[in-house]
Amino acid sequence: MSSSTTHCKPTVGLLPLYLQLYDDRMPERRAMFDGFMRDIESGLSAQGMSVHSGDVCRKAHEVAAALDLFGQNGVDVIVTLHLAYSPSLESAPLLAASPLPVVLLDTTMDPGFGQGTEPDRIMYNHGIHGVMDLASVLRRRGKPFTVVAGHPESSSVLDRTAEAIRAAWAANLLKTTKALRVGPSFDGMGDFSVEEDVLRRVLGIDVTEVSPKALAEAVLSVTSAEAEDEMELDRARFACSICEDVHCRSVKVGLGLRKMLTEGAFTAVSANFLAFDSPVPPVNTVPFLELSKGMARGIGYGGEGDVLTAALVGALATAFTDVTFSEIFCPDWRGGSLFISHMGEINPTVAAEKPDLIEKPFPFTNALNPAVITCAPRPGPAVFVNLVPGPADTFSLVVAPMDVLGDTTNEEMRGAVRGWIKPACPVEDFLERYSQAGGTHHSALVLGERVDALTAFARHANLPVVVID
Repeated sequence: MSSSTTHCKPTVGLLPLYLQLYDDRMPERRAMFDGFMRDIESGLSAQGMSVHSGDVCRKAHEVAAALDLFGQNGVDVIVTLHLAYSPSLESAPLLAASPLPVVLLDTTMDPGFGQGTEPDRIMYNHGIHGVMDLASVLRRRGKPFTVVAGHPESSSVLDRTAEAIRAAWAANLLKTTKALRVGPSFDGMGDFSVEEDVLRRVLGIDVTEVSPKALAEAVLSVTSAEAEDEMELDRARFACSICEDVHCRSVKVGLGLRKMLTEGAFTAVSANFLAFDSPVPPVNTVPFLELSKGMARGIGYGGEGDVLTAALVGALATAFTDVTFSEIFCPDWRGGSLFISHMGEINPTVAAEKPDLIEKPFPFTNALNPAVITCAPRPGPAVFVNLVPGPADTFSLVVAPMDVLGDTTNEEMRGAVRGWIKPACPVEDFLERYSQAGGTHHSALVLGERVDALTAFARHANLPVVVID
């Protein structure tokens, strides 16, 4: 579906590495790499990256200058391009010390180097052992990195490099999350409950908690024109079967929340629906609609006060777009699938069809019925992802490839957020392995074949990963 997303794209610093000896002895050779570098830069740009290319670097001071330039240009991820062998100690100490994640693009100028190759082509195609040198030293220094190997002409290397870039970018986004919790965590829910100082110290997640009453000023600042404009957008992007009053109050509370998120530069939000308990304006309903639309803009979400999952969803949704908060509700033992749902929160960018905008009965508190969108995710490959709190203030990631199945055949189910996912192993095996790994009951669903990207995300985030396949 069409959605008014505001996703930014990652900014890449392309770092070409070379050997000073070759410039000293064969200076005419360097110009031969110009077209190759331009092809790589344009190839990454075509993958949706904003690319800043550094000068060819041979010595440590040149690498340092390139990294300074990257910092000035707001680079998110460094991608090394090994034009020839480059000694690792000219770049590894600086790359290891940089806060920016590193992706090593292991490619060469020529797509083939068979038995009939002319010997002068060695000069233009031997950068791969520079990759080996650098990767070995970065690993020894404890710097996370991802290597992507192949030639653009004969493989998907630039597609996979783009995925690695997004994964590395997402890891840094996770570690700089600023999360807003509206209301306290749901009483008694322990799996995602982590002390705020641990979230800040171990994962870099900063949490601010407010009551729903704190939204009042922002909601009162929403003008009638702003509310009507937003409702008009909703009528275009959703199939609306809702009365104006319900729609309007949900939009006003939602726009108030949006203003608070924007003004506070929050990148993730969680809301405990039980904390919304007043039928009296201005905060008289749960902003489920805005929480869903926020995910489409890359704002992370987790239910019931779960800022841990909200941070995960925000990082992944910003980098990969088609990501939603979700929860496994019911097993279909007979059909070998799992039913996923939640009260009224789903990222509309994952929808198989235009979402329905409806009034949701809300019997849990005195708050008035909210507007929610309901839909099912698009069928096809996906990955179920969970950020797991472990013993002694540790965390890990569970990654499980899934097939998203078709939508409901029961018309009455269309009033719910719903979906069916089929794991790569039998349902009972998945459930056993998932809970043995400590998986919580709140997760992210990422559409697409992205197991490799998500294991790279875990690597850059320094998270041990369990793949259930």
